[in-house]
Amino acid sequence: MEQLHLSPRPRLSGVIKLPGSKSISNRTLLLAALSGGSTLVRDLLDSDDIRHMLAALKLLGVKIEQQGDSRDFRVHGCGGAFPVKNADLFLGNAGTAFRPLTAALALMNGHYQLSGVPRMHERPIGDLVDALNAAGARIQYLAQPGFPPLAVEPAQVRCAEPIRVKGDVSSQFLTALLMALPLTGEQAVIEVAGELISKPYIEITLNLMARFGVAVQHEGWQRFVIAGGQHYISPGEVYVEGDASSASYFLAAGALAGGPIRVEGVGSSSIQGDVRFAEALEQMGASIKRGDNWIEAQAAGKLKAIDLDCNHIPDAAMTLAVAALAADGTTTLRNIASWRVKETDRLSAMAAELRKVGAVVEEGPDYIRVTPPAELTPDAEIDTYDDHRMAMCFSLVSLLGAPVIINDPKCVAKTFPDYFEALAALQTR
Repeated sequence: MEQLHLSPRPRLSGVIKLPGSKSISNRTLLLAALSGGSTLVRDLLDSDDIRHMLAALKLLGVKIEQQGDSRDFRVHGCGGAFPVKNADLFLGNAGTAFRPLTAALALMNGHYQLSGVPRMHERPIGDLVDALNAAGARIQYLAQPGFPPLAVEPAQVRCAEPIRVKGDVSSQFLTALLMALPLTGEQAVIEVAGELISKPYIEITLNLMARFGVAVQHEGWQRFVIAGGQHYISPGEVYVEGDASSASYFLAAGALAGGPIRVEGVGSSSIQGDVRFAEALEQMGASIKRGDNWIEAQAAGKLKAIDLDCNHIPDAAMTLAVAALAADGTTTLRNIASWRVKETDRLSAMAAELRKVGAVVEEGPDYIRVTPPAELTPDAEIDTYDDHRMAMCFSLVSLLGAPVIINDPKCVAKTFPDYFEALAALQTR
């Protein structure tokens, strides 16, 4: 197994231009593919998840042209109907591709199979399938009920009755329905059962749908209404924001290693909820500055422990768990049950690896409590569980005076292939 040894680097500063947002990249690609007209998608993320979406759309007959060596892609929309009606799609571990494509393909009147890596087949999709099948779709499980792989058969999805979906496992199920149901041409009402988690990701979905010409009315977070007769229309050009979840590692680095460290590509005008990670760092005592398209973090003394509901920043909250190693006291991160159905069971994984560096950790069903040790354990071997965020989070241990070993560092290719090079490029001072 490949390992990366990171030596201590206690003082860092610099500027990072962020890669594109995974959430925005894959949503934009699908909306562009479903729209009328062609869309120039600029600054698309270069990562495994995006490659899976691009490959799937091409297999479905969508013409996509990369513009030279840039990360700009011209997507020729298919006007709401994929030309290819029989396809076998492999989507790796890309939830942002698998869930929305499942919903869209259920309305395409074709024969499709969707599969992924073994971990994707352990990630639940039953709530989405139940909602679609109740509206007339024909989606079958090819192995364990409630989980991929799936077969989608021709069917007539109707929106005469409200479509109900659970909101407490993954917001991607609601995102998938919101993006797909305008293809029926009918008025669609979606009712969310239970507490909707990760609401900022739904805001991303609604914002991007509006850019492509489809408006959604919603009353709180329990009922969403898509008026009939709406169609996706290309806005001509869409810029992909920098990835706010990826920004968290560098902002935390600024707080842990002196700084200032500035990230470019997200800021006060961002549509991503994870920019609020900067607020959590402020609560811990870091100094934060913001502009429309940048955020900067700098240390301002020892960090303070916090007790925080992290439902609004589930991915970036992982970074807080590692930052807690430098805090004065015990940090509690709550309302993070969704960690358990991500690329790995992140609650158990985070608890196990934090203990390796010496922390006292309490793992609950939907919370984690971290008490830092008097001294970090040097040269801890961090298992990453084929989870990009585990690798990126634990790289920050090297900023706390302890060398650390990251197992399988190339798992960062899912969203940030050159993450470790970007971290190494920061100035040591």
